[in-house]
Amino acid sequence: MAVSKRLLFPLLMVGSGVLSVAAFPLKVLSQDASTAAVDGGSQMNVWQGIVLGFVQGATEFLPISSTAHLKAVPVALGWGDPGSAFSAVIQLGSIVAVLWYFWGDLTRVITGAWIAIARKDYQNTDFRIALGIAIGTFPIVILGLLLKIVFEEFYENAVRGMAVIAVVSIVMGLLLGLAEIRGTRQRNFEKLGMIDGIIMGCAQALALVPGVSRSGSTMTAGLFMGLERETAARFSFLLGIPAISLAGLVSIKDLLDVGSGSSGIPTLIAGVISSAIFSYLAIAWLVKFLKTKSTWIFVWYRLIFGIAILAGLSFGVLENV
Repeated sequence: MAVSKRLLFPLLMVGSGVLSVAAFPLKVLSQDASTAAVDGGSQMNVWQGIVLGFVQGATEFLPISSTAHLKAVPVALGWGDPGSAFSAVIQLGSIVAVLWYFWGDLTRVITGAWIAIARKDYQNTDFRIALGIAIGTFPIVILGLLLKIVFEEFYENAVRGMAVIAVVSIVMGLLLGLAEIRGTRQRNFEKLGMIDGIIMGCAQALALVPGVSRSGSTMTAGLFMGLERETAARFSFLLGIPAISLAGLVSIKDLLDVGSGSSGIPTLIAGVISSAIFSYLAIAWLVKFLKTKSTWIFVWYRLIFGIAILAGLSFGVLENV
C-alpha cells in the first residue's frame, strides 16, 4: 500500500531521528570528530552544518525536542556533540522561518496591542496575547541565565547526557498523551490571555532540559488548559520567538569569537540557512496537520526515540556524553 502524501512529510522528518539513533557510528565526513570544539563540542564542517540544520528545522517546532535530536543524531553518526552554543546559533534559522510564516499574526498582535494601550483598552485580545508573550518569556530567560552563570558546568556535564535525554523524552511523551486524553480543546486563539502566557511560559522554561521540547512542553500545557490543538501550536510558536532569538544571540558572539579564522562561520551560515528552510516546512505542515489530527503520532515517536537511545546506551552503540 502506498504511503499517503499526508504522512510522507512527517515520516521523513521524524524517521531520520530514529534511524540515526539506531545506526552504528559513521566516519566523520571530511573532518576528524576529535577536533576541539568551540564550546565543549565537536567542530562541524559545512556538510554536517547542513545536516544539523535539517535536524534543527525538522524538529524545532514539532513536539519532539530539537535539542535532543541535535545531540543524539550527530553522536549516533559519530560526529560527536556539536555543543549547546552551536545548537543555539543555528536556531536563528528557525526564528527567520517563524517570523516569515507568522508575520501577519505578529503585525496584527503588535499593532492591535499598541492601539489598545493608546485607548487604555486592556481587555483587548491582541493586548492580552502580547502581554502574555512578554511575561511568558521571563521564566526561560531567568532560568537560562542561572544555568549559564551559576550551573553551566553541571548543565553541560550532567543535564545534557544521552541518558537524561532518553528518560525525559519518554516522560514528556507520556505527559503529551495524557494531555490529549484530558484536554477539552474548546478554546481558540481569540480566547487567549495573560494567564495562558504565564503558564505556557513556565512550561517553556522546562525546555532548557534536553529532551523536554520547547514546543512539546508548551503544547502539552496548552492542551491541559483546554486550548484547541492548532491554537496551542500557534501560541507556542509565537511565544518561542523571543526565547529562541535570545538563546541564539547570546551564543553567537562567543562561538564566532573562538571559531573565527576556521570553518566555523561557513558551517554556521550553512546550518542557519538549512534550518530556516526546513523550519518553515515543518511549521506549515504542523499547523495544517493539527487542524484535523491529534498529537498521538508525536507521543509514540517520543517513546520510540527514548527507548532507542536507552537501547543504544545499553548495547554500547551510543555513549552517555
